Amino acid sequence: MDLTAIAQWVRETPGLFQAVPPIEPYSPFAEHTASPVSWSAHPHQRLGLLYQSVCSDLFKASPTYTLTAEEVQIIANGKTLGAVDFILNNQHTSQQEHWEVAIKFYLLHQELWFGPNAKDRLDIKLQHMLKHQLPLSAHPMVLQQYPQWQVTSQHLLMQGRLYINPFTDAPIPQDCLGYALNQTQIQGRWCYQAQFHQINEPLYLLERYQWMTGRTATNQCYEPDALERAVHCQSESGIFWFIVPDSWPQ
Repeated sequence: MDLTAIAQWVRETPGLFQAVPPIEPYSPFAEHTASPVSWSAHPHQRLGLLYQSVCSDLFKASPTYTLTAEEVQIIANGKTLGAVDFILNNQHTSQQEHWEVAIKFYLLHQELWFGPNAKDRLDIKLQHMLKHQLPLSAHPMVLQQYPQWQVTSQHLLMQGRLYINPFTDAPIPQDCLGYALNQTQIQGRWCYQAQFHQINEPLYLLERYQWMTGRTATNQCYEPDALERAVHCQSESGIFWFIVPDSWPQ
């Protein structure tokens, strides 16, 4: 696993949305090129945890931010309300910021963006982040339990990739919930297994940690078989592809 390449991807890849506060169009690490001092804290195989760990290391290595708190579970009356990803001190403004980060890959189907397993959807995820996750830092229980947090702004960084089916004639949405999509991130492709024969170049299976950065010379060529779930590949020419069962998204 090339964590340096993953960190570079996080630094340089635009977000899924254009700039409308609290949504961030670019990572806050773009101007910071130094590698984090420690990669030892990355035992995670789940992509979301790996991504958050890389963001954590980049925040810690950043000259702009000082990390105050990370992954804090918010519990009220015995019920878990959620978790705050990062509370940070901005050295330039001397203010405290709440950051939520997410890595997501969505496939366009009937004008909605579905996750590969179809249980996740971009509009639902965005609504949850904006209406539930970001307001957590201003929750009365949080203000009571963490009076040292003096958050003045909330920020959402959603990175990843959006995929369209080139074998289906469908309009591509310009926004989600009224927030303009970053068209540069609509760069992936997907198709049903029955459409696979229309792809005119070899595909190579990706490990989950390669979903961001892409394949290496050791990735195996994908051979179509009976699919039970979506598979993520990259073509010979570099295009990212999801191949999904013919019953997807049901």
